[in-house]
Amino acid sequence: MAGYVIANVVWKDPESLAIYKRLIPPTVKKFGGRFLVRGGATEVLEGEWSPALVVIEFPSVEQARRWYSSEDYRPAREIRQRAADNELLIVEGTAPPAL
Repeated sequence: MAGYVIANVVWKDPESLAIYKRLIPPTVKKFGGRFLVRGGATEVLEGEWSPALVVIEFPSVEQARRWYSSEDYRPAREIRQRAADNELLIVEGTAPPAL
């Protein structure tokens, strides 16, 4: 079952964001992940929310955890944690429907 990293990241430093954008894609790919949402336009339908969302799909929750705690991702993670306001979680996807 797929695992998803969902993040709301508000960057405070554009230079750090540029470095992060360069560092993160190879780490996601190495762990079998792919970006589903990466800061695109949003339309708030209810409430007062100003998200800056990223959604990354991994083959499993365990693989998402491996990516997050990996030495490959560590340098990028440290940059993000210093230069942005972060909310991040891992969530398990649903099983595909039976045919």
